[in-house]
This record gives sequence, structure tokens and C-alpha cells, in this order.
Amino acid sequence: MDAEKADDKEISLPKKRTRRTCLEWFKHYFWQGQELRESEAEAVRLMGEESGEDVPWARRFVVRYRRLIGFAIPAVFFHFFWWSAMIKYNAWHLFVDKYFMSITMIIGSMIAGMTSEGGGAVAFPVMTLAFQISPVTARDFSVLIQSCGMSAASFTILYMKIQCEWRALAISSAGGVLGLIIGLDHFDRMFDPVTKKMGFVTIWFAFASVLLFLIIMRKGRVYNRIQRLNFLKGVVVASAGFIGGVFTALVGNGLDICTFSVLTLLFRVSEKVATPTSVILMAANSAVAVIWRGVMANDLSFEALEFLAVCMPVVVLGAPLGSVLGSHFHRNVLAMLVIVLDTVALVTAFVVIPQTTSLILMSGALVVGGIGLFSIIAYVGRTIHAEDEKNGDAGEVCGDATTTSNSDHDKVKDGDA
Repeated sequence: MDAEKADDKEISLPKKRTRRTCLEWFKHYFWQGQELRESEAEAVRLMGEESGEDVPWARRFVVRYRRLIGFAIPAVFFHFFWWSAMIKYNAWHLFVDKYFMSITMIIGSMIAGMTSEGGGAVAFPVMTLAFQISPVTARDFSVLIQSCGMSAASFTILYMKIQCEWRALAISSAGGVLGLIIGLDHFDRMFDPVTKKMGFVTIWFAFASVLLFLIIMRKGRVYNRIQRLNFLKGVVVASAGFIGGVFTALVGNGLDICTFSVLTLLFRVSEKVATPTSVILMAANSAVAVIWRGVMANDLSFEALEFLAVCMPVVVLGAPLGSVLGSHFHRNVLAMLVIVLDTVALVTAFVVIPQTTSLILMSGALVVGGIGLFSIIAYVGRTIHAEDEKNGDAGEVCGDATTTSNSDHDKVKDGDA
């Protein structure tokens, strides 16, 4: 008997990895599942495992149709006030000259909801590069439209109970408000429009380059929260928020992608968690920017308000829809969307903006310096992660995309899916 067992063991072959069908590939990358908070994940599991007879009908309805409800509530809210204002002031004529931004923000709003790139990342370069609109107007429009569209997306995220890094959100938000106010009052007048445009696209192209390299090379685990958050890590997150707030003051967008870069590169937080965190961050920071520009400084561009009037009905639909769709994407898909957007923005800037020798040198220096900086951040993050795994403090591996853990160990996911 022992010999037969030994023979069986000798002839056993490793199982071959089966190739995914097109449908399986699509589901893996584009309908992987949502990162939900524990209470909501448990409710979803129960609804799937049981007939639902013991669950109150209201709870059953809310859980089953949470995506549709989370999408519809902010859309109805904003559309009520938009229709009321447009009818009262008879402002339909604005669409005649400004319809092109309504079309632009169909894509821009969905990108804002599903990635760490706010609507301003699309609106600002399109308005300044393609349509030669003043950077001040483009910046004001960006924060105005984000305060509506990304607020609607934030409600959808909160309603669906998508997992976010709440500690990083609070800390970065505080730094972002400070950076925004200082940037609007001091840094904004220090740079000319062309420098703002090229500086924005080149720095974030550098980040995209490093992120692409990490997607190709990265192995190991990613987390749903910053591991063992302490004072030093909090300072790093607050500093990232401050820098992102300054970017927002200059070009109407930046806090989201800046915080996203630190969370993913340094702290190895999953893109599926860092993305909704950055959406809520940018919504709050944009609202502060609108209040500061419109109330404190009384200097909000009137043309930006006109652009807002023709774009609001679009973005309050597109941004929540983007959040619903993006919450199901594989984290590498979310990262690739950021990479593609940043690359397209850089190429467009070089094509549209007349290049001088000094501008080319500045852009090249920012790309090289940015790649160096983000590479250092990624290296430090990898070193910290390796030390944690060496000490056995990496937390629990999670295999379910719809569940979270609130245990003493922070949740992690395999990073080489």
C-alpha cells in the first residue's frame, strides 16, 4: 500500500493554469467587485446566501439596489436646483456658445468619479490648450464643477459604503485647505499661465511613468489602510495634502492625485481604496476653493459660472456613474486610466503650446526630477513594506473583493493578480 501511494505521488502532475475566456477576463478586470465596509459587505453576503425572507423589505431593497439609489439621489438633488435656476433666469442661451464644454464634461465627469484625476484634470487642459480660455477662468470652473460633480460622486461612494482610508482623508484634507488658501493668496500670481500648464502636466506624467513601472514590476501585497499610522506618517500625508492644495490653487486640481500618489507609492494602499478617498478629498477641497474665491475674495470668474450652468446637469450624472463603475474595476485598471490621462495631457500640451528652449528645458527637468522623486517615494515604500513582512507584521491576506476587516491587523490583498 505504501509503495502504491508513493507511486501515485511520483506520477502526479501539477495542474495547468487554464486560460481565461474573454468573459472571465472582462469580469476579472472590469467587474471584479467593490471594496465595501464590513457591515455592508456582510449585508451583501447575506442577501446572496439567503432568500431574504427574514430581512425587512426596506433593507432588502436598499442593499439590492444600492448602486441605483446612490446614483439617483444626488442626480435628482442637483437637477432640481439646476432646472429651477435655469427656468427662473431663462439662461438656455448659454448652450449656444458654450455647448462644447457640456460635451467635454461627459467624459470628464466620468473620469472624475472613477479615477483619482478630478474633473479639473480634463477641464483645465481642454479649456486652456484647446479653446484658449484664460487659466483663471479654467481654474475657477474646475473647482466649481468639482464641487458639484465630485460631491455627487462622494455621496454615491458614501451611500454604497465603499472602503476609504478615512484617517488619510482627514489629515490630507487639513493640509489641502491650508495649501489651497496660501496658494490662492500668494503662489497663484507667481507663475504665468504657460508655466502652470506645463508644470502640471509634466509633474504628473512623471508620476504616471513610475506608476506604470510599479504595475509591471510590483509583487507582494497592497493594503486597505496605512499600516501603523504614526506622527511621522501623518506629517507625510499632511505635506502631500498641502502640496496638492497648492496645485489646486494654481490649476483647479491636484489634491486628489497628490494624495493618491503618496498612498499608492509610499504606503502601498490599494488603488481601489485610494481612488474613492481621493474623490471625496477633491470634492471637499473644491468646495473650500469656491467659498474662498466667491465669498472671501469675491473674485470668482463670471464666465466660469456660465460654464458651470451648461455643465452641471451632465457632471452630476457622469461623476456618480463613474464612481459606481470604477468601484468594480481591478486596481490595475484604475492605475492605467491615470497613466493614460496623464500621458495624453502631456502630449497635448507639447502639441498645442508653442515651445521655447527654456520651456522645453523646464519641462524636461520637471519630468526627470519628478521621476526621481516618485521613484524615491516608491523605493522607501517598498523598503518599509519589506521590513514589515520580515517582522511578520504584514497583516492578514484577504481573498474576497467585497469584504473588509476591522480586526487588529490591517487588511491586505495580493498584489500580483
